[in-house]
Amino acid sequence: MASAPAAGAGGNAGGLAEPLLAAANGGGVGAKDKYWVPADEKEEMLGASQEDGRPPQQPLLYRTFRVKGALINLYRLLTLVRVIVVILFFTWRMKHRDSDAMWLWWISVVGDLWFGVSWLLNQLTKLKPRKCIPNLSLLREQFEQQPVDGSSSGLPVLDVFINTVDPVDEPMLYTMNSVLSILATDYPAEKHATYFSDDGGSLVHYEGLLETAKFAALWVPFCRKHCVEPRAPESYFWTKTRLYAGNAPEEFVDDHRCMHVEYEEFKARLDALSTVIAQRSEACNHANTKVRCENATWMLDGTQWQGTWVEPATGHRKGHHPAILQVMLNQPSNEPQLGMPASSDNPLDFSTVDVRLPMLVYISREKRPGYDHQKKAGAMNVQLRVSALLSNAPFIINFDGDHYINNSQAFRAAMCFMLDRRDGDDTAFVQFPQRFDDVDPTDRYCNHNRMFFDATLLGLNGIQGPSFVGTGCMFRRVALYGADPPRWQPDDDSKALQQHSPNIFGTSAAFVNSLPMAADQERSVATPVTLDEAELSDVMTCAYEDSTEWGNGVGWVYNIATEDVVTGFRLHRAGWRSMYCAMEPDAFRGTAPINLTERLYQILRWSGGSLEMFFSRFCPLLAGRRLHPMQRIAYVNMTTYPVSTFFIVMYDLYPVMWLFHGHFYIQKPFQTFALFVAVIIATVEVIGMVEVKWAGLTLLDWFRNEQFYIIGTTGVYPTAMLHILLRSLGLKGVSFKLTAKKLMTAGSARERLAELYDVQWAPLLAPTVVVLAVNVAAIGAAVGKAVAWRWSTVQVAEAATGLTFNVWMLLLLYPFALGIMGLWSKRPYVLFALLLAAVAATASVYVVLVGSVPDFLSSRDLGSIPSSKLV
Repeated sequence: MASAPAAGAGGNAGGLAEPLLAAANGGGVGAKDKYWVPADEKEEMLGASQEDGRPPQQPLLYRTFRVKGALINLYRLLTLVRVIVVILFFTWRMKHRDSDAMWLWWISVVGDLWFGVSWLLNQLTKLKPRKCIPNLSLLREQFEQQPVDGSSSGLPVLDVFINTVDPVDEPMLYTMNSVLSILATDYPAEKHATYFSDDGGSLVHYEGLLETAKFAALWVPFCRKHCVEPRAPESYFWTKTRLYAGNAPEEFVDDHRCMHVEYEEFKARLDALSTVIAQRSEACNHANTKVRCENATWMLDGTQWQGTWVEPATGHRKGHHPAILQVMLNQPSNEPQLGMPASSDNPLDFSTVDVRLPMLVYISREKRPGYDHQKKAGAMNVQLRVSALLSNAPFIINFDGDHYINNSQAFRAAMCFMLDRRDGDDTAFVQFPQRFDDVDPTDRYCNHNRMFFDATLLGLNGIQGPSFVGTGCMFRRVALYGADPPRWQPDDDSKALQQHSPNIFGTSAAFVNSLPMAADQERSVATPVTLDEAELSDVMTCAYEDSTEWGNGVGWVYNIATEDVVTGFRLHRAGWRSMYCAMEPDAFRGTAPINLTERLYQILRWSGGSLEMFFSRFCPLLAGRRLHPMQRIAYVNMTTYPVSTFFIVMYDLYPVMWLFHGHFYIQKPFQTFALFVAVIIATVEVIGMVEVKWAGLTLLDWFRNEQFYIIGTTGVYPTAMLHILLRSLGLKGVSFKLTAKKLMTAGSARERLAELYDVQWAPLLAPTVVVLAVNVAAIGAAVGKAVAWRWSTVQVAEAATGLTFNVWMLLLLYPFALGIMGLWSKRPYVLFALLLAAVAATASVYVVLVGSVPDFLSSRDLGSIPSSKLV
């Protein structure tokens, strides 16, 4: 997106102008893209005019790039070398079945085999990475040159879903900023509608959305007038330096100052809502003594709130309340509507700005005891049905309540993939990477997960496409309805969808009649909104989905913790493909758990859900021929990775042998074994370095990924395995805790990262604490033996070889150790001092025991070579 140069400060700007109007560096190909080249030069010619006079074809709306041949071929060669070395290693081990404990030898062989196979499955899907770049100028040229059906744009209609549950666990300020960024995004106002799902039925959310709709009347025209980025006000006003790209630089400083004041007042009103509602309800309850419900919650208009009350009562609590639907902002007209000039009542001049606002709808579905409401997946399926009866857009994009639009061109970018004439019709969804604002600078707990988003998903982009990761994803509506992609089903999708529809989609005739229109992606004007309260209420009831395909073959999938991954898999299994879209600036940004315990609970939910998927009807091994073989391998790897915990924990606890043996060899002859292990480790590290290069990542990104893999396998994945074991026995399984979000303060970085230093002790931490202690004790035991038995230099050197594993494990567990230190982790040297003290204490115990207990170890152990371990 081209931007105008920074405007100079006016005479009345004062000291505020410089940081506000400072210019940013220009765009272009960054260092992270220097290893990428066009995948097919013929793409440049496909949109050109025909030589024989035939009309030109539609231009291609995105370009595909591949990694440079030299780098990707080196990557593939190293992968092949490592495969050969691993095969030779296993062949050698089977010929030399010699160990101090054969039962451990067999465990190590099976474990190494598992790691080798899982690594290979992961590696195979990254041998052909592809990066796709949308062409926004061609999209504008093709769809916005001429008016269509009375609209100034020919872009398709789009429905936006945003989900939230609790205004405390998910701070409402974040949620309303997400709504504001959606309303202000650079997509025609008449072409998109936002559906806000409040799954807790809270009056705080309802009235907060009313306040947001009022504030949007100022914020959205301000964004359009001055082309501000990002369009979430909290993030925008937090940014100190930004590029000005609007057309009224002389008015910007005053408008900005005024808008900032309005936003602070808006925030104050949001903060006060809980108190205001409680006070109002108390006053209304005292004034209406004849009303039965003495503790009712009251709305502004003097009627009782139908959702959850402040003081819960029967029929008005979480999990038990009627359906509520309210159109907060009506569908705008197709013609631009200019605002009013500045006046005493309106301090901002919007006389040249289109002030229309997109449609905004509040939804809180019915909840009743005895029904499994299926959490987020159930809420989105209700949104899917309600939106079909109102706007019925052929495309849908979903957001979590803590994510906002960071790049106002994001919707257009996704449309480039959906509307492209090559694979657009066969594309079920476009997935954007997840990026976060509130992560500490070193990303201690690997929240950014860049090895997954910037490497693994690029690899899948070269196969059948990335998996769905829960938020920031644009869908084709008919794909969610269970339709086949055109290349697998040449018949009209809408006709196929309507067959046996009562058994599939439910009994709503209005919804079934909306199916043909949903399949029409050429429709560029939203369906006129007609509110049939009976029909709308019907599709929001708990019983509507009984004896239908909702949650199975239609909509988002139920009964699996990772409903996102399994829903994406269902679409891939049907033959659809997906696309991966990364933009600069990032399309969307959100919040992430920076507390160790909350982060581990998040990983537990993902890993437990992955195992649930593998042992369900959605197992990748059971998919048909429409799923690409490499895509099947990717899903197998994504759903079985927690199994690694069994072998990792065993390896982590092997150092216990140091405490009771003078020597211990898991494989003999040790010298050859150590050489094989060194080569295998070296090759995987070199492969990782090459991957970091083509993915545009840093060594810290790679190392954080390694660290949290070990932290996850030692503490979290065992609980996930326990969960699937309980489920297989017909029991309830582990209850997955939803990640709580905390509001970041506008203070210093130290205040904003306070949650990072908060220790929340939980059973989930215990296994990793044990592993940490065992490895520290093993090092101390080795030092104690070396001192007590006066080892020679050769013996010390050989012992150091075995201790390399223990030291490496401590490095990988370093973020975890900091996390359990709380505020002391601000001084990392304290951790090192504690580790040295623990090692010294263990060594001292050994020296004392050897001196006071002659038979502490058998004489054959004295002076022998210490143990060594397999990595």
